[in-house]
Amino acid sequence: MDEKPPEPTVQQPGCIFCALMPMLEKCWPQDTREHFRNSRVEFLKGVRSLLDQRIAHLSKEEARGTRVTVE
Repeated sequence: MDEKPPEPTVQQPGCIFCALMPMLEKCWPQDTREHFRNSRVEFLKGVRSLLDQRIAHLSKEEARGTRVTVE
């Protein structure tokens, strides 16, 4: 029952790299495919890190000013 998810398909024409990548990957050795897969994973981890940082920044409570008694 180890079914692979369906292969992604090109949704919009125009990117030659996106169109050729699935065909090229079939010809590459296994270690090459693993390197490119790992690079995609690391790229997504980088994006996640940026999102986490931005969420943390937006989630901080704003510092409130101090009260000053005016005479």
